[in-house]
Amino acid sequence: MRPRPGLRWLSARIEASGVARSLFTQTERLTKQTLFGCRMCGQCALPVTGYVCPMGCPKELRNGPCGGVGADGGCEVYPDRRCVWVEAYERAAGQGQAADLRLLHLPIDHRRWGQSSWLNYWQGRDEGLWTDEAGDTGDGDTGDNVPHRQPVLGGS
Repeated sequence: MRPRPGLRWLSARIEASGVARSLFTQTERLTKQTLFGCRMCGQCALPVTGYVCPMGCPKELRNGPCGGVGADGGCEVYPDRRCVWVEAYERAAGQGQAADLRLLHLPIDHRRWGQSSWLNYWQGRDEGLWTDEAGDTGDGDTGDNVPHRQPVLGGS
């Protein structure tokens, strides 16, 4: 999931202008909020969550549902709502992309709230946003180990 080189060039030009960056970010916010319930975390997970924003979860869980999902798919915190992860699974499965939900998300960098995730992605600031699939340590072991070899955001 790497951006095209032309988008890196374009995003650098957008970021160079305060006005263009502000307009671009506002357009992204309005578009993604309307279509996907985006919260503008600056580190978009929509492509791997069936285009359901995981930040819509009251607990802001980015790696799957909590243990309180009702049998009807209801949210533990707001029982009148469906769990965002149930919706994510249904959408991803409907697109043949349910396996994407096995990608583990690194913890969110709260310094990016309100930033354009598109500009962050195009500039390569989101590289390594996801680790291997859950249980895949890359060593051939198919146990239930969670990979811990990925660098933390800002680390090397």
